[in-house]
Amino acid sequence: MSVPVIAIDGPSGSGKGTIARRVAAALGFHLLDSGALYRLTALAASRRGVALDDVEALADIARSLDVRFGADDAGNEQVFLEGDDVSLAIRTEEAGAGASTVAALEPVRAALLELQHAFRKPPGLVADGRDMGTQVFPEAGLKVFLTASAEERARRRHKQLKDKGIDVSLAALSRDIEDRDRRDTQRMVAPLRPADDARILDSSGLSIEAVTNTVLDWVGET
Repeated sequence: MSVPVIAIDGPSGSGKGTIARRVAAALGFHLLDSGALYRLTALAASRRGVALDDVEALADIARSLDVRFGADDAGNEQVFLEGDDVSLAIRTEEAGAGASTVAALEPVRAALLELQHAFRKPPGLVADGRDMGTQVFPEAGLKVFLTASAEERARRRHKQLKDKGIDVSLAALSRDIEDRDRRDTQRMVAPLRPADDARILDSSGLSIEAVTNTVLDWVGET
């Protein structure tokens, strides 16, 4: 029997990472944060002095990423690049902008595709990203497109960064989200859009628990 996949896609700040982690924990499934892979590629490039317009070098970096996902004792996300804990480094706005840039490069996406498929292991996988249901796992049994208003996403991101001790203005975040939405939806390669058979969930005004329970209810229906 094929290993089940739940694909959760959506724009920046929609809360898909938080929901994916909660759904994976509730089901005992593995977790793929595909957005982190692009952030890690951009971070690794920065560490090696590789420019984000050097497509061939970026693809080489993507192919050889040494990455591990985990969680601390409190259940918080931990991401390791070449053995270093880069959980905070990849969540900066700079890293997010870098990820959006490299994600538009087809050779980088192709290099990361095999790595993403390798996360599909029993008993199942929750895959979080922007093209999980349209490109990476089009055969997923459940496809969720999670969204929220741009204003709501900016407020959530602002709170998340402040909680991590990262100082950034709400106005700057709003501009960044609008710019990232434009890049993600208009890029030539795998643009952000709901899969034809995705279930769309607007989380504006909903609690994390309400969104998680809705997705779990949908899992039960598949």
